[in-house]
Amino acid sequence: MQANGSRRSISTVEAPSADANGNVRLSAAELEQMERELEQHFAAIMRILRIDPSDPNSADTPKRLARMWVRELFRGRYEPPPRCTLFPNRRRVSGLVVSQGIDVRSVCSHHWQPIIGQCVIGYVPGDFIIGLSKLNRVVEWFSRRGQVQEELTEQIADFLYERLKPKALGVVVACRHYCMILRGVEGDEEQAVMVTAAWRGELEQNMELRREFLHLAGIHVPYDDQ
Repeated sequence: MQANGSRRSISTVEAPSADANGNVRLSAAELEQMERELEQHFAAIMRILRIDPSDPNSADTPKRLARMWVRELFRGRYEPPPRCTLFPNRRRVSGLVVSQGIDVRSVCSHHWQPIIGQCVIGYVPGDFIIGLSKLNRVVEWFSRRGQVQEELTEQIADFLYERLKPKALGVVVACRHYCMILRGVEGDEEQAVMVTAAWRGELEQNMELRREFLHLAGIHVPYDDQ
């Protein structure tokens, strides 16, 4: 990278890349260059779609789209991971700690349509507990990129299990996929909900603990106990 005064173009072809739900650290200058390049390409797409660039409602759309994808919808691809503030488990808490109502706002990797829903995270502490707001930040960091919900759920679980080192960890994600609602089979919005779960530690095998987690999360799943 050259000094700020340089106007050398940064080629996205030569820049590092990763899977749609991966993470690539980019500098502020690289992000700005990415926005400029995207703006040009979105303008070209609009021309191909025969959208009149002089239409006042569409005149600044390429710039808006470029900023939205880089700074909002895909920002989790370019930002460092959130800091996970841990606290000592001084009281030796041994029961489930469950956080509900964590928003998921993501984009489907296949069609780039919204994935909207919620996540529930529960864990049995080991030596540490985590600030609950950090759970929201972790979910947001992994959500703000192209995603497949099954992989999103596993990414969240792996990240938290590695850092928090709990005795048990559960992650449940329930989302509406607008690639189903707006296109293709055009599923009903109220019915087009996908639910995924990831279990770590004791929650992988302990069905009683898993039922307790689901009960506290407000999720009813009938299990065959036989």
